[in-house]
Formats: sequence, structure tokens, C-alpha cells
Amino acid sequence: MPNDAHLLFADHVGRFYARQYGLPPMAGRLLGYLFVCDPSQQSIDELSEALLASRSAITGAVKLLENYGMARRTRTAGERRDRVSLHPDSRQPQNFDAALHQEHATLFREGLALLADAPPERRAPLEEMVALAEFLAERLPRLVDEWQAHRDELRTSGRLLTPGDQPAQSPEPTGPEPTPRKRRPS
Repeated sequence: MPNDAHLLFADHVGRFYARQYGLPPMAGRLLGYLFVCDPSQQSIDELSEALLASRSAITGAVKLLENYGMARRTRTAGERRDRVSLHPDSRQPQNFDAALHQEHATLFREGLALLADAPPERRAPLEEMVALAEFLAERLPRLVDEWQAHRDELRTSGRLLTPGDQPAQSPEPTGPEPTPRKRRPS
């Protein structure tokens, strides 16, 4: 059972991800809880009970986090229910794909073409967005390389665990969980 500090942390993460990324608060709360829960893999029922939320709210949040590559479901052989945990790749930098920013630049250039005859002040916002997107597309690959080198140094020094040092994860992720049945009123 989570303690109050775990739930408060989950609430803080939920508010942050709602404010900064537009995630539904429950998805953010679930993400926060998955960072601190013990054991690190929880069933939908366990998550529902811990976060004081309905199974359907948790299932929806899990699906959303799965789509973003932040959570995953696994199932141990012989077990009939999925376990939800953080996706190992979620610790990698997000939105650091240079191609995404190149696409942004292309999109904004399309808008600039529509404003070819417009005065400079009208074109300025799109020109700045093109410049920013091109800057990010150029710089982010180097930043990711720097992060990975820094992370490797931290792992070598023992300040971060290497993936092999972590407890083994369950077998391969499974598909989506079946639609939950409605609870009967008590």
C-alpha cells in the first residue's frame, strides 16, 4: 500500500505533466506512482486501489502511457493478469528526434510560402519558428550523444545502475487488457 508521500509525489507528477504536456491528470499520476511504487510492477487492480481510482480510469491512463512509450504491460508465465511498469525506454530523452524538428521546419516554411508577399512583421513568427526548428534539428543529436556519454560515466562510477544491474523484467509485453467489467455496488 502506498504511503502519503508516494501519493503526493504522484499528484505532483500528474499536475506537472498536465500543465506542461497536456496529459490527463490521471495519466500523470499513474506515471508518478510507477516511479516510486513497490513492487515496480503492479496490476490494474493494485494501481486502482493505490491511486483511489476506477479500473477504467487506470486502464485508460495505461493505454495512453503505452502509446507514448512510457509504460508497458507484461505477463508472467501462468499468470492471468497483466502487470504495468515503466517502459525501460522512457528514461531516454523524449522529443530529441532531429527528424521531428526538420519536419517542423518544413511545415513552417510552407506557411512562409503562403505569406511570400506579406510584410516582414507578419512573416517574423514563422521565420523564427523555422530558425528554431533548424537549430534544434542540428543541435539535438549532439546533445543526445553528450547525454549518453555522461550517463555512461555515471554508470561506470556506480552513481547510476546499468540495465544489467536491475532486477529482471517480466517476459515480453502483452496486448491491451480486455475491457473491464463493471463493479457491482456493495
